[in-house]
Amino acid sequence: MSESFLDDQMLISRAQQGDKSAFNTLIRKHEARAYQYAFRLTRRPEEAADIVADGFVRVFNALHNFKGQSAFSTWLYRILTNCYLDARKKERNRVTTSLESVLQTPDGELERQIEDPSPSPYQDVEKGFRERTVEEAVAMLPEYQRAMIVMYHSESLTYEEIAAALDLPVGTVKSRLNRARISLRELLVQNEELFRL
Repeated sequence: MSESFLDDQMLISRAQQGDKSAFNTLIRKHEARAYQYAFRLTRRPEEAADIVADGFVRVFNALHNFKGQSAFSTWLYRILTNCYLDARKKERNRVTTSLESVLQTPDGELERQIEDPSPSPYQDVEKGFRERTVEEAVAMLPEYQRAMIVMYHSESLTYEEIAAALDLPVGTVKSRLNRARISLRELLVQNEELFRL
């Protein structure tokens, strides 16, 4: 009989003695049913997965206390229920602040303002224009310079890797890459304000 069909009690006994494969088999045997139960409680896949993960961590930590007075599945359901209730309690106790609320200061009320750290639409457009300008300038380089710029700056190859790929000495790669950068800079200098060259 394969290990996955072994009695829970035998698996628990072996797991309590430190047999990790027995514990893993026990988990595999009950994980689908545990997830179904957690999903029925939460109705949210991610939260159900978190509850099951938390539950199996608790099972692992408390398995040495399991006496077998009830079925393992009953004990597991109790643990999963406690994990669910703990998650709900944390959610209820989480402090939230309304974006509509005002702050009370000694000088009076201030409307709460939340700074958006994401780039502004202007910055997004400028970044896109800058990227297109660089791509167009790279495309105007001679093929060997273009290849070196792309290998080094886009593909993050080392000088040694470029040397091996192009069958050139490392010193030659360094000098040619430097010349390619100078050529690229000359092409981009007409957009000086965009790159602050």
